[in-house]
Amino acid sequence: MQQFPTGVEDNPVVQRAVRHLDGLGDPRFGRTLVRCLDDTLARTIRPMPDGTAFVVTGDIPAMWLRDSTTQMMPYLALMRDDTALQDLVTAVLTRQFRQIRHNPYANAFNAEPSGRAHDPDDLCDDPWVWEEKYEVDSLAFPLLLAHRFWRATGRTDHLAEAARTARTVISVWRTEQDHERLSAYRFVRANGPRSDTLPNGGRGTPVARTGMTWSGFRPSDDACAYGYNVPANLCAAAALDGTAELARHLHDAELAEDAARLAAELREAAVRHGTVRHPDFGPVYAYEVDGLGNALLMDDANMPSLLSLPLVANVSLTDPRYLATRRFVLSPANPTWYRGSAAEGVGSPHTPEGHIWPIALAVQGLTSNDAAERLGVLRTLTDTDAGTGAMHESFHKDDPHRFTRPWFSWADAMYAELALDVAGLGTRFLWETST
Repeated sequence: MQQFPTGVEDNPVVQRAVRHLDGLGDPRFGRTLVRCLDDTLARTIRPMPDGTAFVVTGDIPAMWLRDSTTQMMPYLALMRDDTALQDLVTAVLTRQFRQIRHNPYANAFNAEPSGRAHDPDDLCDDPWVWEEKYEVDSLAFPLLLAHRFWRATGRTDHLAEAARTARTVISVWRTEQDHERLSAYRFVRANGPRSDTLPNGGRGTPVARTGMTWSGFRPSDDACAYGYNVPANLCAAAALDGTAELARHLHDAELAEDAARLAAELREAAVRHGTVRHPDFGPVYAYEVDGLGNALLMDDANMPSLLSLPLVANVSLTDPRYLATRRFVLSPANPTWYRGSAAEGVGSPHTPEGHIWPIALAVQGLTSNDAAERLGVLRTLTDTDAGTGAMHESFHKDDPHRFTRPWFSWADAMYAELALDVAGLGTRFLWETST
């Protein structure tokens, strides 16, 4: 069984980053960076007999397609000359691709066909599936990672399987462009809050065709209020941009054309149908729409979010619509933005009211061109870890010792991305493709 790295202390990029961060006068910055990177490698990675890697998200024994992607992202800055880290990402990608092809509507999987599930009474009885909440980003994020890994390392041994998986993804996204007529997907959960199930017999709220692709659930795993999640569609378009570039490298003209065509459709539809005029901010992106005239103005801390569009959707930091949206998101006009005595930032309906997410704080820093703002966010993250040295899912705006999920590896990864960026060694925006 293949063994993977369990620490990064000897990595020269990490050593340079720690020296830079220590020079900023707060030893917590570099110490937390190393702890976050080491914890993911040592505690969340499980080598599998087939040579792949199973990645838990933290304190839940399942592998989320989205989370396992974001958990790997900061290591892309460290691996140009580190073949062991490269082998790890290849093993994660291989497992993700197989999971997608096995069930493209599932968001989280078991390591073995154990039948374990978030709720055993769900409609899905596939023993490999932990949960079958269909989320557009679950398919987009592994494709983003495949493209970014190739760009970071030049490795090509994952590309054939990436292309094969992309065909499955494109087929699903095409079907879900006409969800009402073509989709057989249903999700009904009898136990739990309303956000854990879809209305209308498991089909979700009604939608009209717009050119966007439908999603049952948000990146938070909460049900969509309206079926077209705008940031997820823009993220899907970016994933297809990268897929088209990979396909051209493979001389697969058909896949390149299919990916580029669908990317253009999703992007054009998201801009056309997902833009609303806010009385204070002007034209901004809505979070969700249904094509029937309804729009939800908010953002969610989970990526892809509206705030994260430059990181995951090839949207320029200088795009006027994005800048207006960013001002909205980081203001009291956004119902999920909170300001307290400990911090201010974006939260989520997925967690209690008044709770701010470290993921969203890191995204705020990574989408800022202001070095002082990025450093300020890094300081806020270390100030609000409740003395644990770890990032949590969320913390109360007035009391960071009131937090959810003591072990949440995705949040650790986002701290690492921001810390590397503050040190001038990050990888943000290096993956943009021509559209």
